[in-house]
This record gives sequence, structure tokens and C-alpha cells, in this order.
Amino acid sequence: MDVEILSRLQFAFTIAFHYIYPPLSIGIGLLVVIFEGLYLKTKDKEYEDLTRFWIKIFGLTFGIGVATGIVMEFEFGTNWATYSRYVGDVFGSALAAEGIFAFALESGFLGILLFGWNRVTPIVHFISTIGVFLGSMFSAVWIVVANSWMQTPAGYHVVGEGMSARAEITDFWEMVFNPSSVDRVIHVWIGAFLAGAFLVLSVHAYYLVKKRYVSSSKKAFKVALIVATFFSLSQLFTGHRSAEIVAEHQPAKLAAMEGHFDSLATADMYLMGWVNKEDKTVSGISIPGGLSFLLHQDFEAPVRGLDSFPKEDQPGAVNAIFQFYHLMVAIGMALIGMTLLACWFLFRKKLFDQKWLLWAFVFASILPQLANQFGWFAAEMGRQPWVVYGLLRTSDALSNTVVANQVLASLIMFAMVYLLLFILFVYLLNKKIQHGPFDESTLESRPLQEGIENVITNSND
Repeated sequence: MDVEILSRLQFAFTIAFHYIYPPLSIGIGLLVVIFEGLYLKTKDKEYEDLTRFWIKIFGLTFGIGVATGIVMEFEFGTNWATYSRYVGDVFGSALAAEGIFAFALESGFLGILLFGWNRVTPIVHFISTIGVFLGSMFSAVWIVVANSWMQTPAGYHVVGEGMSARAEITDFWEMVFNPSSVDRVIHVWIGAFLAGAFLVLSVHAYYLVKKRYVSSSKKAFKVALIVATFFSLSQLFTGHRSAEIVAEHQPAKLAAMEGHFDSLATADMYLMGWVNKEDKTVSGISIPGGLSFLLHQDFEAPVRGLDSFPKEDQPGAVNAIFQFYHLMVAIGMALIGMTLLACWFLFRKKLFDQKWLLWAFVFASILPQLANQFGWFAAEMGRQPWVVYGLLRTSDALSNTVVANQVLASLIMFAMVYLLLFILFVYLLNKKIQHGPFDESTLESRPLQEGIENVITNSND
């Protein structure tokens, strides 16, 4: 393998592993804010238990996320020196904004969130919870803004020529609000909310199946179900809007996502299929003219296809892009189906009698994570062969002094370290889940009836 492929694999691996944790932090942060707000409003001790429990899991995901994110900044300088020089003024400003507006807010309140329960008033602690949650959201904003600029550059000019060329910002806010940034930020936020909500649903569905912490788990499940239902439906609209932005500004990517080649033909919308790039055909189940209708509200309208682009400007792995995109959409529809079905049973007051559905939610926590990963794969692979769309090719962005053996060795090292981190994360997460939302000793401070109920439910395990 050559140095370009290995460098792309290394960066893809490190960022894909890192991307497990920030969405969880953002999603869990939202649920923690809701749980603590409900505790302050109702004074229900169970909401306090839920808040404390999920803050511990938030701290775990936050810590692993920070540790795994640091590596990528070094990769820019080692493997992608030309890229760093070309976009340093743009990308650096976004990273600086993240540190000033996001990470400082997040880390400033984090200590109070984790250790301030008995040191500050409940209102101050709640404000700290909101501050950490908003900080995590703002952090995502600046990272997505930087990536969106690479997809749809705006607010810049290029100075210098050849290897000395670099992009400089001419309008900071035009760079921030580039054509795709707002829609992509919202799409990423919602994906993060779903990742957190489904983890909460998974854990408390497990408790309900095992008849542990039944009362508090029912409350947590209902809250998380409302969040998951709302945002799974919302993702339909943000996804459609994102597809419209891609069609306007990155038509080659959209053509690859749907396996569309002929620019004079209407574009079908495939539910599933397989792309043969050599024959320029797609075998599968489709809605005739469906993509044409979604983009132009006309089943007969032609859509620009891959054949209209020079071969060197076309994405390479068209079938992989097609599969990742359609897997993301399929998972999104599955999440909508699961949440609406659960809401229907909840409305009929039979939700917690459906053991099969609770088991489905236990294992469903992986689905939003897969959808986030597949969506990112489709977006990044669809941008190829450009690292900055229309400006800098990926093959030209590499460091000139790095050789394949060095990249391969570091890739193996990262794989080993990240595997250990993942095992540690799973071990600690499982330990906290097995421990549960509260200690047995807390039963003494509760009303007798609540204590008896919890003792009985725990003794059945």
C-alpha cells in the first residue's frame, strides 16, 4: 500500500474511534440536563439518582473522548503537512474558536458537575450541568464548521502559488456560515442526541427486563423515549435538507450516494442495491424517479450524474459510498419505527409488558453509533478526490517526507492503544451499569415504602 492510502486509513481509523465518544457525551449531556431539571422541579429523589448515575457515565465518555481526540491534531502535522499549510489559517481559527468558546466553557464547569454536589447550591450545580452540555455542543459546532468548509469552501482567498499556496480567511463569518455548515451542525447534533438517548434506553430497558431499579428506570425510559422519538423524526428533515445542499454544491457526491451515472436520465431512489461502477449500473430495489422528485418535485426531471464529471474528479469507491449512505438511511428509518412503536405501547399503557421490545432496545444502542459512522464515511469518501472540495486534492495534501513504513507502524500502534482504551471503556461502563443508579445504603434515607419496593425488586435478581 502507498503512503496516501495508509495515511487515509490511519486518519479514518483514529477519527472513527474518537467519534464514538463525543456524540455520546452530547447526547448523555442533554439527558442529564433533563433529569436534573426534573429533580429540581419535582424534588423526586429518583431523578437525582438518575442524574448522578448518568453524570458518572458522561465523565467516562468525556475523558476517553478527550484522550482520543488529541492524536488527530498531531496527524495534521505529521502525515498531512501540505494540507496543514494550505488550510492552517482557516482550520486553525476554527480550532482556536473551539478552545475559546467551547472547551473553556465545558472544562470550566466540569469540576462542579462531577464533584460539586455537596459544595454548591442545587441551582449552581444545575447551571454547571447546562454549561458543560452547551460546551460540548459548541465544541461540535466548530469541528463541523471546519469540516464543512472543506466540503463547501467560502469566505477565503488563495495567496501564493504552487507548494506555497494557502487559503486565507477574508470573511470569518462567511467561513463559519458556509453553505453546508448550519445544516450539517444540526444533523450532527441530532445524531448525538440519538446516540445518548438510545444508550439511556438500552441501560434502563436492561434494568426493566432484569427487574432492577424498576421505578426509576420507567421514568428514565419514558424521558429518553420522548427525546429519541422527537429527534429520530427530526433527522428526516435535516437529512433531506443536507441532501439538497449536497446536490447543489457537491453533485458528484450525491450521484455516488445514489449510484447515478447518466445526467440525461431521471434519478431513481434506491432502498437497497449494489453498484457496478464498470458497467455503470445499479441492481436493487428502487422508487423510479424518486431522487428526481425529492430534488425537483418532478419525477421526470434529470439529475446530474457521474458521467458529467471528468474521471479524475469522480469519487473512487462508488459502491462503498452507496452502501454507507443507504445503511445510514435504513438505520434512521429503523429508529423511527422502534420509537413510534414504543410510543404506541406507552400510550396504551402496555409498554413495560413488552419484554421482546425492551430486549430490542437493549441492543439498539449500537444503531445510532453505526448511523453516525456510516454517515461520516459516506460524506468523507464522497468528497474524494478532494480534501478541500475543488481546491486541494488529497494526493497533493500529504507530507513529502513521510514514508509508508512509518505510517503503517504508527497505524498498528494506534490500533493497539485504541483497542486497550476501548476494552477499558467497555469494562468501566459495564461496571457502572452493573452497580446501578444508587447504592443500597441510600435506601435508608428514603421513605419506607420506596425502600421496601427497591429491596424487593433487587432481591429478585
